[in-house]
Amino acid sequence: MKGEIISVGTELLLGQICNTDAQFISKEAAEIGVDIYYHTAVGDNRARLLNALKIASERSELIITTGGLGPTEDGLTKETITEFLNLKLVEYPEARLHVVEHFHSKKMPQSNKKQWMFPEGSLLIPNNNGTAPGCIIEKNSKIFIVLPGPPNELQPMVKETVIPYIISKEANNYVIKSRILKLFGLSESETEEKIKDLIDNQTNPTIAPLVGKSEVTLRLTAKAHNAGEAYDMITGMEQKIRDRIGEYIYGIDEDTLPIIVTNLLISRKFTIAIAESCTGGNITNLLTDISGVSQSLKLGEITYSNESKISELGISKDIIEKYGAVSRETAIAMAEGIRKKANTDIGLSVTGIAGPDSIENKPVGLFYVGISSYYGGEVYEFLSRGTRMWFKNYASLTALNELRKYIMKYTREGDKPDLQVVK
Repeated sequence: MKGEIISVGTELLLGQICNTDAQFISKEAAEIGVDIYYHTAVGDNRARLLNALKIASERSELIITTGGLGPTEDGLTKETITEFLNLKLVEYPEARLHVVEHFHSKKMPQSNKKQWMFPEGSLLIPNNNGTAPGCIIEKNSKIFIVLPGPPNELQPMVKETVIPYIISKEANNYVIKSRILKLFGLSESETEEKIKDLIDNQTNPTIAPLVGKSEVTLRLTAKAHNAGEAYDMITGMEQKIRDRIGEYIYGIDEDTLPIIVTNLLISRKFTIAIAESCTGGNITNLLTDISGVSQSLKLGEITYSNESKISELGISKDIIEKYGAVSRETAIAMAEGIRKKANTDIGLSVTGIAGPDSIENKPVGLFYVGISSYYGGEVYEFLSRGTRMWFKNYASLTALNELRKYIMKYTREGDKPDLQVVK
């Protein structure tokens, strides 16, 4: 079944609220194999809504509207659909009872009477969280589903009535399932280049590269008769992709780098301390968003100035004078210094130039990540471009990603050698 969503409300077009209704309905529809091909947002305007309904009915079998069911004058969705379908607007006694009971002993405004009027022949959708019931209308081999806008009203109506209704109308039920692969360290264009043949020849499942905040995701989507069959198809394609770029894939679906790193630290029973310069504490902030990280994270310090690097981390003044604050030598000295100070298994550091001005005759965007542990010290050099805020986020995630790879390189789950503090 091909469907689309028409979201009614001038507030959507003014950017005053986000269209979370369309997102929610699309996800629920995908679960039962309904293809939502279009999202349309239209203001509280009868003529424009009529035009949107005309276009939708020419290309879709299922048209779902959200919003415009309120008692005020701008609540015109039902009236406009009634006109479009050449039907009569009639009173529904069960809707009247619902609206009246909603007010209990309070005086009901006269304008609320319109909320018990519906296109003749409608199937009502109960609304247990508001005054506006929805409705379903079938005409000319099309299904029109009319829903209120508030998410707390719409979402249970979709789950409890709309989805079961659509399933009952589908002769050949399908499900649509997706898995998202999370990548870090490759650009969108580099990712696409490495799997271009898979993308070019995709049918079912499909592959959709998406660029996020400093990372790339690949959404694999399969349509099948059941969830097991769909996930089998996805897993087969996922393996082909992992064979090409598996080293860049750090997680799936809801995973984030802070979550993955926290889980690695906890599962290996590692403790960590972090010394940050250019990221200004953002790495520590990202980790402390994750529940349970207190088992591993023991200390985080912002050693922004050269003086603080010397006084707080014990770095030799000669190192900074000879190599600079932004250097391989300073990065590893910071990692070793914070590890020694906190008496932890691992020390992580980052130092760089966020810009817009360069320092030490080094380019803006240059940064180093240092890691120190029993396994030895390692330093990684990167050069990035972007605003200061973008740079801080990218450098923070890069540091976490290098830490992830470092831990996985040297350990397996359950490993816990007798790590020693760097002397």
